[in-house]
Amino acid sequence: MKNLVILGAGTAGTMMANHLQHHLKQPDWHISIIDEKEEHHYQPGYLFLPFDIYAPEDIIKTIEEFIPKDVQLIKNKISRILPAENKIQLGDGSELCYDILIIATGAKIAPEETEGMKGTEWQKSVFDFYSYEGSLALRNKLRTWEGGKLVIHITEMPIKCPVAPLEFAFLADSFFKHKHMRDKVEITYVTPLSGAFTKPKATEALEHLLHEKGITIESDFAIEMVDNEKKEIIDYGGKAIPFDLLVTVPTNKGDELMERSGMGDDLNYVPTNKATLQSKDYKNIFVLGDASNIPASKAGSVAHFEAEILTDNILLYIKGEPLKEEFDGHANCFVETGNGKALLIDFNYTHEPVEGTFPFPGIGPLRLLKESRMNHMGKLAFRWIYWNVLLKGTHIPFVSATMSESGKHYA
Repeated sequence: MKNLVILGAGTAGTMMANHLQHHLKQPDWHISIIDEKEEHHYQPGYLFLPFDIYAPEDIIKTIEEFIPKDVQLIKNKISRILPAENKIQLGDGSELCYDILIIATGAKIAPEETEGMKGTEWQKSVFDFYSYEGSLALRNKLRTWEGGKLVIHITEMPIKCPVAPLEFAFLADSFFKHKHMRDKVEITYVTPLSGAFTKPKATEALEHLLHEKGITIESDFAIEMVDNEKKEIIDYGGKAIPFDLLVTVPTNKGDELMERSGMGDDLNYVPTNKATLQSKDYKNIFVLGDASNIPASKAGSVAHFEAEILTDNILLYIKGEPLKEEFDGHANCFVETGNGKALLIDFNYTHEPVEGTFPFPGIGPLRLLKESRMNHMGKLAFRWIYWNVLLKGTHIPFVSATMSESGKHYA
């Protein structure tokens, strides 16, 4: 019997377990998935928790609920990968051999990477919403906050879900309007990018919305430190932006396991072929989701598209056949813009977000790069789709893993 081991039972790892259990059957193959956590979190829900749109029970379920019965769930810490020996060292001292390894260990915030960020004001006036603990603490703060200078800040790229900080800014605008205190809140959006987003066409649309909502944008801001006493963020050029409430997206890094195993780059992301999702260093190791260093968005929809293509490539690898170089960086994201509306963007490595219709050319019903109530309903419906379709490895009808150009208007 051969062993396929998946590291991480988050979004990407769980989807791969569900995809592969249909194709790799005992007694030929044994599939196991390793994770020390008990809970599976719907991470897009962290955006909504601070505004009391979602409650904790909406975004947390047990990991076991989504692991198929033919896949062994091993609840243990992963101490180290020994790729030259095809082994995994576990926290209890035991070892697990593999024939194929899938790394889906995700990414996490690293506020300690920025001087002063995790200082005396951490979770007092400095918060994140990229962790469950941070999102919950921010919810409690916003329930009683009386206003002032709200600064929404990105430390550096890449980050999980690049549009989430913008969504937070838009939802904050809507939140304070509904509390009849928008005039008491000055919102500033601070980014290391030269504009609101990574793609020019989307940047134009999103910056228009920022201006429309009275949100100031500060671009090209490379943070050096957080001054907890003065309540300022300071960049390397000496520019200081004061805050009463700082909502920051800290540096995102891959799991420390990659550093312990000598397999990651400077941010602990695993060097990965962007088209095949195979490790650049080890032929029997594959990487997907937030754990890889490919230049695609770190988002759940991307992991979903990756999982479909990676399943095919693992089956090809087992047969000894050439891998498909098919993954094109496809990302499909709803962008909450507040007041019950949202945008939808669809892009890949080579095509930026553009206007058009989705998923059906000329019909929709969703509009690309246009605010609508329908897009907002799609965003909210995604939570049900996540729990009931994506995690279970079910293909979403009419949505291809690679980006379709039909129904899109290119300049």
